[in-house]
Amino acid sequence: MPDTDFSRQLRGQRLTTAEVIYYMPDHPDLLQRFLWQTLDLPPEFPRVHKFLVFWRREIQAVIHSVTCSAAGLVSPARLDVQREIGLLH
Repeated sequence: MPDTDFSRQLRGQRLTTAEVIYYMPDHPDLLQRFLWQTLDLPPEFPRVHKFLVFWRREIQAVIHSVTCSAAGLVSPARLDVQREIGLLH
């Protein structure tokens, strides 16, 4: 069976957004933002940690702060049925 995003979510991974605020060494007063989304395991976020290790090793930008957020559990789609309230002419 192929390793699909859905099967990874069933194993506990969640859609994770990492926001990295950084600056370049020659412009420390200018903060920039990098957003990255991946499937990861909260609350440890091993894939985000691996990415940040790569960033510190390979990229010359200095990390100011990192914020991670993860989507909730996989659930079936919700369907809300509404009744007609009135007509607009």
